[in-house]
Amino acid sequence: MIDRNHALPITRQAELVGISRGNVYYLARAASEADLRLMKRIDALNLAHPFAGSRMLRDMLNREGFDVGRRHVGTLMQRMGIEALYRKPNTSKKHPTHKVYPYLLRELKIDRANQVWASDITYIPMACGWVYLCAVVDWASRKVLSHRVSISMDASFCVEALEEAFSTYGKPEIFNSDQGSQFTGEAFTDALKARGVAISMDGKGHGATTSSSSGCGSP
Repeated sequence: MIDRNHALPITRQAELVGISRGNVYYLARAASEADLRLMKRIDALNLAHPFAGSRMLRDMLNREGFDVGRRHVGTLMQRMGIEALYRKPNTSKKHPTHKVYPYLLRELKIDRANQVWASDITYIPMACGWVYLCAVVDWASRKVLSHRVSISMDASFCVEALEEAFSTYGKPEIFNSDQGSQFTGEAFTDALKARGVAISMDGKGHGATTSSSSGCGSP
């Protein structure tokens, strides 16, 4: 509502809209035509190359004829609310007080459905940030039995995926996961123990020792 080019002094304009004069100088100004063109192109490049940071985007823009430096690209990225997406989230962070269960799949031949289920969490890059995906998989067939997407890393969406798999496909003999806090927490392990499912958790170097009918290792 503040018009810096209006004949009415900025001080009087600030009084009329009920804000202090000092705050006026922190109001965002409209981007220039040159910056708008840059921002439009940065947005397109970010969607095509979400891993690109300000340096890489600067190089891409320079090759396209835009005369812009890394700091200005970074400023525009910040203004647009975008950043390079790389593997920031630790989706397998241990909890110091949760019980860790032994790995049960060493040298085990997995050749039938509902013998072993497995679950893991990954993240999906979005235009602005990421979401987390938890999937429950039958190890022998590689069939995805259920999945849930969440914007946070709490255990509830993992438990929901597990309960859906139970309700649709019964139960496995063994359930394998990593040692992430979502899988070692009581909400998840209690759901398995209540159904008499043996709990298995990966340790370092375990995946390669397991055999299955498809000849693959850990999903």
